Amino acid sequence: MSPFLLFSLVFCSQLMAAFNTPLPPPTYGDHVSILSIDGGGIRGIIPATVLIYLDNALKVKDATTSLADYFDVISGTSTGGLMTLMLTAPNSSHQPLFTPSEVVEFYKKNGPKIFPSHLLTSCPKYDGDFLEQKTVELLGETRLSDTLTNVVIPTFDEKKIQPVIFSNYKLKTESYLNAKLSDIGLGTSAAPTYLPNHVFQNDGVQFDLIDGGLAANNPAMAAVSEVIQEHNMENKILLLSLGTGIPKPKDKLGNFWDDLCQASWLKSHTAVFNEAMFSTDMTHYYLATIFPALSPADNYLRIEEYNMDPSMKDMDDASKKNMDNLEEVGKGLLTQKVKRMNVNTFEPFELDQTNDQALKGLAEKLYEERQLRLKKKSMEKGGRPFIETI
Repeated sequence: MSPFLLFSLVFCSQLMAAFNTPLPPPTYGDHVSILSIDGGGIRGIIPATVLIYLDNALKVKDATTSLADYFDVISGTSTGGLMTLMLTAPNSSHQPLFTPSEVVEFYKKNGPKIFPSHLLTSCPKYDGDFLEQKTVELLGETRLSDTLTNVVIPTFDEKKIQPVIFSNYKLKTESYLNAKLSDIGLGTSAAPTYLPNHVFQNDGVQFDLIDGGLAANNPAMAAVSEVIQEHNMENKILLLSLGTGIPKPKDKLGNFWDDLCQASWLKSHTAVFNEAMFSTDMTHYYLATIFPALSPADNYLRIEEYNMDPSMKDMDDASKKNMDNLEEVGKGLLTQKVKRMNVNTFEPFELDQTNDQALKGLAEKLYEERQLRLKKKSMEKGGRPFIETI
């Protein structure tokens, strides 16, 4: 074998080994990275579109990696929970089931079947049969312990009247939470008045779950809490939090049928509503105040459309026109200025950089963190960093 051929084989083997290495734990790095995705039904197209940009920015640096290779935790509620599972559940090649661009296509293809257009004559509006069939088909027997990175998915148990947080971190002590991902996804997305509750049993424990939005529609604080409990703030937190759009204040009320349906549900679920309402954290407030204390303020990036056109407010409007418009909102967010929450007025204010610039900066941080961990782990094993070997 020629020296050149031998060098080429060694080079390629090291190259593939470096590319296929999972993200080492935060003990090898400086930051704990979190991606958080809000609930919002079909409006999940908005954060999925933003994630396409981040995914592409990371693939420029390493084309073989996915978002699960950079984030220690991916967290989501309701539609964000389903998206979390799509991005972290492994396929037969141990890669994520979906890329962000495939998530958008999934919404566009299957949204009309999940939220079919029909005369509204029942509560909940939709039977959920197609969503259940598709979720089980995609996720099969895969369980929480099988995800490619840690996930944190809030749900709410309407029988026990308390939140249930499905988190890989909790599996060390709460083995009954190691449920099928399909059950977790159907539970967190079971929005009252829209989809039926999801009942299942795991490890002898009965679950009767409804939308995780009753516990935390924005799951960022739940994810941060899990990280703090696990890592005791030995590392700084790097958080990307994605919203699904907020309509103008005067346009937040639902239509007549929604009001009737919600009133009917609330009448028989007063205890659930009260507990959920009073125990829901002011997520924006807490995150805006803790990050200057626990991490540099620029380690927290929130991307949200705060002034969404009222025509796009319905979480179940799966018409082609609306889904195309939601995709355009996601693309439009990239050119908007980064916004931060004023914790005194609860009004967002603009920073100097745009969201696409902030995402590029975040991609750089995520890549540097991954390289640092890979280097430290390699040195620990007595080897030399890949780049130095070459």
